[in-house]
Amino acid sequence: MRIYDDIQLDYCDVLLRPKRSRLASRNDVEIQREYDFKWCPRTLKATGIIASNMATTGTFAIAREMQKQHLMCALHKHYSAEELIDFLTKNKAEFSSNELLFISSGVSDADYEKITTVLKTGLVQNVCIDVANGYSPYLIDYVSKVRKAWPDLLIMAGNVVTGDMCEDLILSGADIVKIGIGPGSVCTTRKLTGVGRPQFSTVIECADAAHGVSGTVCADGGCTVPGDICKSFCAGADFVMLGGMLAGHEESGGELCTKHIQTNELDLIDDKTCALKIEEHQYKTFYGMSSAFAQEKHYGGMKKYRASEGKLVELPFRGPLEPTLLSILGGIRSCMTYIGAKRLKDMPKCATFYRVNRQLNTIFGNE
Repeated sequence: MRIYDDIQLDYCDVLLRPKRSRLASRNDVEIQREYDFKWCPRTLKATGIIASNMATTGTFAIAREMQKQHLMCALHKHYSAEELIDFLTKNKAEFSSNELLFISSGVSDADYEKITTVLKTGLVQNVCIDVANGYSPYLIDYVSKVRKAWPDLLIMAGNVVTGDMCEDLILSGADIVKIGIGPGSVCTTRKLTGVGRPQFSTVIECADAAHGVSGTVCADGGCTVPGDICKSFCAGADFVMLGGMLAGHEESGGELCTKHIQTNELDLIDDKTCALKIEEHQYKTFYGMSSAFAQEKHYGGMKKYRASEGKLVELPFRGPLEPTLLSILGGIRSCMTYIGAKRLKDMPKCATFYRVNRQLNTIFGNE
């Protein structure tokens, strides 16, 4: 048994230090970046934010909205090959290409057969290989198999939280390593298993390791506000994957429901009668992909040897996704002017952090 005594930090444990800058306006910064990869010969130009391949956020509707802002989407793995081909055909006509989209895969033979069917069409050349435990030997073997079959494919694979495993995945054929175990808002892996690592420290170590072997990393989970995304980029993340921040919208998956909630306010019915006021609120479901709900919905039930590592929640309905995306991009631009980063790629070298005990004044709430 060994204990690592180094302090492990999350996004809430740090704040960025402002610096004197020559940037006079948020319009002066460049939030799109050109990416080069270790294995994939193509370059990719985008702002490196990716909608998570969860069933409620990796949807066709969210993919369309993300692309309008030059953002990316990992489509969830529960679409059939026929559904993916139909969408990718229409999407290519609308956006000229599918270069900002990933199709998702597990590591089973059925997964391989499905992505092979889709990849053979030539409509998409990006794959996200996603398993809960990236330390399984099946992930390395599957990444190597996919790389051998499709040498020019852009492969993202995970999830892991240590530098050595990032290096192993990249050397086995991954271009992007997805990092994060347990930081998600509807993930209960840390609670159930005791396994995980604070996400800010994960990004720092994994980005350093991946960049050392010409790879890249995607920080998956733990962002609750645009400032967390900024911190992740500054810590060295090349891409940041979002789930909860994109959930609950019009374009998100999940069931929309209406609830009638009794308040403490009085509603006047007539001159002599009043009653407690009833308000109508809309909610949308959001669930972790290892939750009992997800296992029942997508796999026919929870296997006896497994336990639920996620939860089902109801989020207040947030309307269209576009204002949320614009708020995120506005936060990134503003951060870049504060720290003097002209380009998105410059954020890590312009970043200095304070370690803090509290970052927000919440006297009037967290909004």
